Amino acid sequence: MSRPRRLHIPGSSSNTRAGFVRVRGAREHNLKHVDVDLPRDALVVFTGVSGSGKSSLAFGTLYAEAQRRYFESVAPYARRLIDQAGIPEVDSIEGLPPAVALQQHRGAPTTRSSVGSVTTLSNSLRLLYSRAGTYPPNQPHLDSDAFSPNTPAGACPNCHGLGRVYEVTERSLVPDDSLTIRERAVAGWPPAWHGQNLRDILVTLGYDVDTPWRDLPKKDRDWILFTDEQPTVPVYAGFTPAETRQALKRKTAPSYMGTFTSARKYVLQAFATTQSPLIKKRVSRYMESGECRVCHGKRLRTESLSVTFAGLDYGELSRLPLKRVATLLQPYAEGTASALKKLTREHPEKALVTERIARDLVERLDVLLELGLGYLSLERATPTLSPGELQRLRLATQVRSNLFGVVYVLDEPSAGLHPADTQALLKALDSLKGSGNSLFVVEHEVDVIRHADWVIDVGPAAGEQGGQILYSGPLDGLKDVEVSQTRRYLFEAEAPRPRPPRAPKGWLRLRGVSRNNLNGLSADFPLGVFTTVTGISGSGKSSLVSQVLVELVAAHLGHEPPEDEEEGELLERSEVVTTGGRITEGLEDIHRMVRVDQKPIGRTPRSNLATYTGLFDHVRKLFAATPAAKSRKYDAGRFSFNVAKGRCETCEGEGFVSVELLFLPSVYAPCPTCHGARYNAKTLEIRYRGKNIADVLGMTVDAAHAFFTEEPHVHRALGVLREVGLGYLRLGQPATELSGGEAQRIKLATELQRTQRGHSLYVLDEPTTGLHPADVDKLMAQLDGLVEAGNTVILVEHDMRVVAASDWVIDLGPGAGDEGGHIVAAGTPAQIAASSKSRTAPFLALG
Repeated sequence: MSRPRRLHIPGSSSNTRAGFVRVRGAREHNLKHVDVDLPRDALVVFTGVSGSGKSSLAFGTLYAEAQRRYFESVAPYARRLIDQAGIPEVDSIEGLPPAVALQQHRGAPTTRSSVGSVTTLSNSLRLLYSRAGTYPPNQPHLDSDAFSPNTPAGACPNCHGLGRVYEVTERSLVPDDSLTIRERAVAGWPPAWHGQNLRDILVTLGYDVDTPWRDLPKKDRDWILFTDEQPTVPVYAGFTPAETRQALKRKTAPSYMGTFTSARKYVLQAFATTQSPLIKKRVSRYMESGECRVCHGKRLRTESLSVTFAGLDYGELSRLPLKRVATLLQPYAEGTASALKKLTREHPEKALVTERIARDLVERLDVLLELGLGYLSLERATPTLSPGELQRLRLATQVRSNLFGVVYVLDEPSAGLHPADTQALLKALDSLKGSGNSLFVVEHEVDVIRHADWVIDVGPAAGEQGGQILYSGPLDGLKDVEVSQTRRYLFEAEAPRPRPPRAPKGWLRLRGVSRNNLNGLSADFPLGVFTTVTGISGSGKSSLVSQVLVELVAAHLGHEPPEDEEEGELLERSEVVTTGGRITEGLEDIHRMVRVDQKPIGRTPRSNLATYTGLFDHVRKLFAATPAAKSRKYDAGRFSFNVAKGRCETCEGEGFVSVELLFLPSVYAPCPTCHGARYNAKTLEIRYRGKNIADVLGMTVDAAHAFFTEEPHVHRALGVLREVGLGYLRLGQPATELSGGEAQRIKLATELQRTQRGHSLYVLDEPTTGLHPADVDKLMAQLDGLVEAGNTVILVEHDMRVVAASDWVIDLGPGAGDEGGHIVAAGTPAQIAASSKSRTAPFLALG
């Protein structure tokens, strides 16, 4: 590969410039021997189309190398315990300070991780309650650990610090008490043979299985559901109760001996011991969750909850929005609170501690409020936060850390932010820079790019057509770089001219919607058009669209309720506090619903673009249909790297092997047998038009589109992937290497391959996240095509160009959290732009 010509970097007369990070020969992923200089103590923004190589340079090269150098200084034994990035493909990097990465990953998937723990605010608050709280008379002093639900000293003994208890009740096990036992009234029992076996055992034991459950004696119902006894008795399969009684009397040889298990015992044992997620999900339906009666959901011991500060116990304070916590603490921080003055007279040292802790908390809360996060509460679990919210929480923590001389590498910090909140984000970034730090930011939002001191534009296109530095320097110089796709959105973009909005074909009317901060809301969504739901972060957009609307339509269509956004243990997930709402009109016009989200298409490298879209099934059939494969009797399964007969035995189809190194982390190397091909030699002998199956998986979507011109199924599927801007991805690219935006577009492309029949509802939550403006245009063309085919598209979105191109806009607000949850304005983009109440209106500049 020939090296690209070295671009002139403005003002770089010497390669030994002070105050610069100098990268030479970067080759990570698609980077083509990149040489670039980046200024320190500046806001440096990396731009370029999706897949151009921005993240490979910022995270895969710069951050990975900074992390590697830091770990080099750590003791060898400790180094083994750290999950570290690999050694980046680069010749040299000079002048690189220590780095901190703030990426968009969710962190620990458990409700025990919260806003308070991520920001470390909980540590200071626990200290405040321990040292400055008001204790009841004669109660001993408590250490700060006693105010944490995650420690034995603090956790409520009844619910183990979860705030909820999970019980198996008659109501949960028998949802329909008009059924008989034979008619499967005990729904909590297993289906199929196992359940039939338990019913047959009850017949042997003399219980009535043909009387409606509600008419059985309570003593019998309780024993069947809750006994711990497990009698083993003869079972006569297929016998009637009368025949069973006769067989017992005559001591006829039974079909087999069966052991009884009560419904509660079965459900609890299955939940605790099964390795099957499906069984776990099924039995969890028969467990009721309720607020813990001892701590009332506050998760702490009674002794801990008896301590108050400003009249509130720790649980009550944790439930308040951060904005109200700051207001409550302000007088203590300023020394003006009446309680503090009294304390100063009686216990001056306690008053000093109170004032100092309160001042620190208020200063840290101020940063969170500036970043538009004042609507969150301390107890809010991190799995319920968006990646953007979580990244801003971590950013706020760094702003207060007072580190100096550090490089912060950020991954699209504006993701999920309304333009009104972006200004606060820029202020926080300026604060970090002002403390003597460098900021390297991967970003698509033009307002953030315009704010940069230095811009590095990577491109010109994605994948193999990217990986070059098109420009590196102050923003104005990018004007003259004609190959840049970023340039025209920064310097040539005109205000969007909204086309005449399409007329709705009907209305989907929601009434009495209650969820999170929505309280009895009414909302009308037009059918057969393109609708965008806007509003500042935390205003209630996702609650309305991605939760309530999706659930109500799913229930009408008879779909399984959508998978919970949260990960982690089923019973540790946070409870939805309020639910309510109904659709009064419009459901008859929706025959199908498709929800396209940014969740991964798979969690292991074995899942990839080709397997997810179904493309691989067609490709494997093509290989199996070749004369050579037929002569060897190879079926399509032979060409799957997940099946033993076709895959390489050494790496079991992984393509790489793990090499253990003493005192160093394991490294992954290409498999010595298949050299990364994933298949055994016999399978690779089969060729389709000169290519083996591994060659095809190594192709990009663009290359495969040109190769499979004579196969309509495959060619059309690849064409749709290209249309949503994914031509640069390899067919075999592991799911673990894909961004949320790429995963969402793969799902959309999979859906677009289907024959369009109209009357479908498409719901997307911030589909432009991670997309360059040029890619947003491609996405919009696809969504527009869905509407033209007679479907309804509803988006939650912050990108103002997308909003301007909508047929209808619903704007929520006016604020976030308890200050939001109302429809401020609804209408065409022009009507929203003219609204004096909407916080979206000032940013919706229309041509």
